[in-house]
Amino acid sequence: MVKTILIPIDGSDYGNTAIDYGVYIAKRLEARLTGLHVMDVRLIQGPVITDISGSIGLPPYQELYPIIEKGLEDRADVILKAFEERCTQGGIPAETRKAVGIIEEAIIEEGKNHDWIILAQRGEHFHIAKGGILGSTAEAVVRNAGKPVLVTPQSYQDIESIGLAYDGSPPAQHALELAVFLADKMAWPLTILMVTDDQGRAAKFSKKAETYLEAFQIDCEMIVMGGKEDRAILQFIREGSVELMVMGAYGRNRLHELFIGSTTSQVIRKSTIPVLLTR
Repeated sequence: MVKTILIPIDGSDYGNTAIDYGVYIAKRLEARLTGLHVMDVRLIQGPVITDISGSIGLPPYQELYPIIEKGLEDRADVILKAFEERCTQGGIPAETRKAVGIIEEAIIEEGKNHDWIILAQRGEHFHIAKGGILGSTAEAVVRNAGKPVLVTPQSYQDIESIGLAYDGSPPAQHALELAVFLADKMAWPLTILMVTDDQGRAAKFSKKAETYLEAFQIDCEMIVMGGKEDRAILQFIREGSVELMVMGAYGRNRLHELFIGSTTSQVIRKSTIPVLLTR
């Protein structure tokens, strides 16, 4: 059951798309939305502000701090009010939260009180975020929140069908359960994608998925693609067969990912549709 969904909001275009998806999904799941705006502590304290103030002849940091904090507080209130108005227009019960801290840490902490988190693919500080999604807020939240995280793209479109990347692993099995729940609840057709060049493995994956699906009455098909996992999944997404992709997050060990990247990071960075990730 999904009763409460957290949406970190920052007033960016990507963030507004995340709200649109939140309203669309919450209405169909009969869930409540919580909008969280985090005032990034790194913007109001530390050497960056001190260096800037000194180099351009502004008052010292101690005098700038209250001005910066007041500006961020006022901006937060505007963003949260706009979120409340959007939810009211959509007929969705909502509440708001405001926090000061490291963005990903604040999201993870507030996420403990919610069933899902909806997070924009890019935030307002994407251009200074060390390459964006990889190694940034979204990856940290997906790894550590312990909840399903829906990463939303730049543009919105209604969801009418769902895809699942499946390889039989424990994270993929959790993703299968989540995808089937949504397909059953929303009456969305489900496409299960298996990426492998080994037909024996494909048959094994198919059998495992079919065994779980026996208890449900949903419209489902299975397809097999060869090649590298992330490229195959992104090709499937580009073909436009589905409007939502579900995946198990970070299936390999962390050392492997540090050296060659991960399927999860590549897909959520480049996907043009929402990607729902579960551990």
